[in-house]
Amino acid sequence: MDAVTEHASRAEAPASAQGAGRPRLSDRKRPGETAREEILDAAAELFTNRGYASTSTRRIAEAVGVRQATLYHYFRTKDDILEALLSTTVAPMLEAAATIAGQTASPAARLHATALLDGTQLWQSRWNIGALYLLPELRTERFEQFVQAREALRATYREFAALVLDDLASRGVRDLPDASEDIPLRLVETLVNLRWDNVGVADEPRRTADAVLRALGWTGDWNDLRRESARLLAML
Repeated sequence: MDAVTEHASRAEAPASAQGAGRPRLSDRKRPGETAREEILDAAAELFTNRGYASTSTRRIAEAVGVRQATLYHYFRTKDDILEALLSTTVAPMLEAAATIAGQTASPAARLHATALLDGTQLWQSRWNIGALYLLPELRTERFEQFVQAREALRATYREFAALVLDDLASRGVRDLPDASEDIPLRLVETLVNLRWDNVGVADEPRRTADAVLRALGWTGDWNDLRRESARLLAML
């Protein structure tokens, strides 16, 4: 398992809640070391395959093999479950990007590493949680904290892209895009649609990270860039 896959795997695993909860109705049905993790796994499958509005907490509990009271021990509402799932796709990325920003590396390598890590977790997570970003429920005040976190990630991508564009401009490259166009984030999040359409290849996240740099007008030694990007990811 390479560094980016290992980090993405850790990032998608939710933190365990305290407390034992109530007994389950049957043997373990889901991956995860705690009932909370199993609940999130079941909810991710149901939300992405059946729809958020069509999924009840009772159905989630049944999919795990626990009583509904056990589910409420970990999550008070279905919205709480959704918020916890969404946070697994953004919060770890903000932390990783902050670490990458603090390392000595070229602007291109920082952006490439961030896009590769983000794309890997969107592409390889057990369920296509990124597809939930478009839920109308997220426009409500209830999910403002997640929306703000996602905007913080967008701002991070813009900052990394701006540094790449400044570097290119200093070397005389002309007709560059503007960092505010959000090209890197938009390209990375196309992986959600590719998963939904069941198209793409195993190495799609790496190809997408390369496409992010190409779209900004970057030119250089791709082997050097990928090695530097891999070094950054190995530090996480």
